[in-house]
Amino acid sequence: MSIQSLCFFLSVSVHRMCLSVRMLCQCTAGSLFLIPVFLLNMGASEEKKEACGTVCLKYLLFTFNFLFWLAGVVVMAVGVWTLVEKSDYISLLSSKTYAASAYILVLAGAIVMVTGVLGCCATFKERRRLLQVYFGLLLCIFLLEILAGVLAYIYYQQLNEELKQNLRETMTQKYQQIPHEQITRAVDKLQQEFKCCGSNSSSDWADSVWIRSRGANSRIVPDSCCKTQTELCGRRDHPSNIYKVEGGCITKLEKFILDHLKIIGAVGVGIACVQVSKELYFEAVFLHINISNECLSTETAVFA
Repeated sequence: MSIQSLCFFLSVSVHRMCLSVRMLCQCTAGSLFLIPVFLLNMGASEEKKEACGTVCLKYLLFTFNFLFWLAGVVVMAVGVWTLVEKSDYISLLSSKTYAASAYILVLAGAIVMVTGVLGCCATFKERRRLLQVYFGLLLCIFLLEILAGVLAYIYYQQLNEELKQNLRETMTQKYQQIPHEQITRAVDKLQQEFKCCGSNSSSDWADSVWIRSRGANSRIVPDSCCKTQTELCGRRDHPSNIYKVEGGCITKLEKFILDHLKIIGAVGVGIACVQVSKELYFEAVFLHINISNECLSTETAVFA
């Protein structure tokens, strides 16, 4: 049976049951699709025969795009927070993968925000070019978010080895050295924030270029190792004075970065999955609306 015959049969049946009844727009709670019931008054103008489902779909698309815009704000906020609040710790890492993941999230978040606004405009203006740009940006966002998630996962696997190889050398060779002021700030912040001293232990500082120099003023460890930080407190390395029994900073820094890599990966992949689900849903809805509109056109031709 052709689609024209099917539509004719349905139109006649509905016409007999609902003659002279105007269109009712029923949006059934919990259903997957918006169910349009068309105006059966054959004397009504063509403009009044627009499917209710199409109108409701526009507002639903607008709502989803607004939520999509909010998701972009969240994605960008996570990336910016990682770069701004934890930028000092990034300087302690030899690999740029961690920072790259955060930058990708910032870029993806910005594109998501632009796409959300563009999606709202495209929904109500129904311009084909806007829709093409909209879906093109969605593809870019999807790829960027997947890339951020993959980079986070890859770096997650190699982080432990990198810290073992580089953190101790960075602390002993670059602390209080020109032009490594950022590393000095990062090490001091790391030891105070995580209550630790040295990479593996406080004894790592015995090999420090700065500790061996006159500039250390007989300090055994930096003042940031002290439980109560005061000037020259690093001259005394007793456990009551410094973070000696608490261990080194490597395990604490590793846990901190791993936790943030999980956040970056989860945000990137999670938003990408939501995006794919949304696109699949709306593809199905658009297909449903197109079939309904085709039936409407056939019905109009039959009763004309």
